[in-house]
Amino acid sequence: MRTAFRNLHDFIAALERAGELLRIKAPVSRDLEITQITDLASKSPGGGKALLFENVVGSGFPVLTNAFGSERRICMALGVSHLDELARRLKSFIEMKPPKSLADALRLIPLGLDLLRFLPRKTRKAPCQEIVTTGRDVDLSMLPVLKCWPSDGGPFVTLPVVITRSLVTGKRNAGMYRLQVYDRMTTGMHWHIHKDGSHYFQEFRERGKRMPVAVAIGTDPAVTYAATAPLPRGIDEMMLAGFIRKKPVPMARCLTVDLEVPAESEFVLEGYVDPGELRVEGPFGDHTGYYSLVGEYPVFHVTALTHRRNPVYFATVVGRPPMEDCFLAKATERIFLPLLNAVFPEIGDYWMPWEGVFHNITVLSIRKEYPGHARRMMSAIWGQGQMSFCKAAVLADPSVDLGHPRRVLEHILNNIDIESDITLSEGILDVLDHSAPEPLFGSKIGIDATRRLPGEKERPAARPFGALPDSERIASALRDVSEFLVAFHVPDLDVRNRLLCVNFLKNGSVTARSFAQQLLDHPVLQPFAIFLLYDATIDLRDGSLILWKLFNNVDPRRDTVRSGGRIVIDATKKGPEDGHHRPWPDDIVMDPEVAARVARRAKELGIEAFLPAGS
Repeated sequence: MRTAFRNLHDFIAALERAGELLRIKAPVSRDLEITQITDLASKSPGGGKALLFENVVGSGFPVLTNAFGSERRICMALGVSHLDELARRLKSFIEMKPPKSLADALRLIPLGLDLLRFLPRKTRKAPCQEIVTTGRDVDLSMLPVLKCWPSDGGPFVTLPVVITRSLVTGKRNAGMYRLQVYDRMTTGMHWHIHKDGSHYFQEFRERGKRMPVAVAIGTDPAVTYAATAPLPRGIDEMMLAGFIRKKPVPMARCLTVDLEVPAESEFVLEGYVDPGELRVEGPFGDHTGYYSLVGEYPVFHVTALTHRRNPVYFATVVGRPPMEDCFLAKATERIFLPLLNAVFPEIGDYWMPWEGVFHNITVLSIRKEYPGHARRMMSAIWGQGQMSFCKAAVLADPSVDLGHPRRVLEHILNNIDIESDITLSEGILDVLDHSAPEPLFGSKIGIDATRRLPGEKERPAARPFGALPDSERIASALRDVSEFLVAFHVPDLDVRNRLLCVNFLKNGSVTARSFAQQLLDHPVLQPFAIFLLYDATIDLRDGSLILWKLFNNVDPRRDTVRSGGRIVIDATKKGPEDGHHRPWPDDIVMDPEVAARVARRAKELGIEAFLPAGS
């Protein structure tokens, strides 16, 4: 497997040789159409193909999307046959011990040489500067920047490698922060407060200095991935890219700012951020599947735009999973397991379900060693780096294979005691979490599905839930409880804690909490241990959809009612009647006219295989 692609063109050629690239020669619009086509590909079996749009209306540059959007393509991008290979390589360095003899020292020489190959190298040869535009001649409209979703605040650069340097330590950071294009020479700079770029910006802000910034668009796949990785502050992402490539990243000095960028980039934007200037940014159809809310963010002023002679504009489209970013997240999950083990050796494996959009739920298998170990791990995870943003932590035994989601779900539902195995806490949340009553802070839930050890109180014996009632009796019971409970579905799971999913027709006058106890008390509904409430428009038979809504729409303390070892969970959209007074974002949905137009042109575009059955 090839480990180092010199640039994006090399990667595109490899994708084409592997049958993983579709060239779309028909004209397409950067406004919504490319997104619709990419979304269809992303959600088709196997993640579709990487898409190279060669005829973008109003632009002379082709656009590449969905390049990482399958297990095979993300492995190709990172030069491995399986993502765990990178984890094993990383583990060999983490566990490297000091030599005890000359033979030991000789054994470590190859590892030392490998380390030297990680370091980025300066070069005077910069293909990214073959064409140069500076000053008032800069015009961002020449780039085929996508407007991805109908309610987006404008076009957004979605795969930028944003390069900054600490004013205090001089260390470089390369992060991925979206850029909303405002006009010919300015964009937004969407730094979340917990990101390294934002920390460095605060250093400049405190001293009242302009912050130099460079943005590389269309880097080789290892660099693009590294910019998304949750590295500890101060660790250069170009070193991670070099580790993945087994070859240093060549870096070229910028022309108008004192920074260096990957020399083989397709495009580079150079400029600065003024610490005293903020501008409204958003909304943006985000990876959560919802529009992130409007907010004030710093402004990036572009002083130079440089590019290769024949560049390709590299973009991604995010939205309700599964989409391309899910595979980038899966790479992080696998690669960073050894680092997590270095801090918590009891962790055997972990899994971040796509429906949890990377920060709402993590399932961990742990080797328990003493009473209360699972509870300690919940607290430890909620205090550890990027994991601290996790809203739900589920603990399981090492015997549970986290690679089989249905088995994991069955294990949890068969083992937990709802009264004693659920822990509620509070802490920081990701800025994109919309369910908590307050931004950035809210409740968390821990679920202990591990076996009991000596010294731990045994779970109570399973209560006899009895046979399931028929559909007519369930419907009648729900009507008894509330006229607003309009439909239901019983998932096909043979488990101790049975589920009942219910559609709740909300009109602002009734809350789930007002009838939760009646649900739990109704004699016909006694066989069910867990009631999941969803908005009336939700298809309760779509397993991925109901998990996505459950993980994203619930503030655990506000939206759960427990009694007698059973629980009601409200996964509906919240409003003032629920005690939720901040805006609730809309689901991302494509304009029906655009979707219909793309479907009509499917044969012309060559995307018939991506259309859902029956389209």
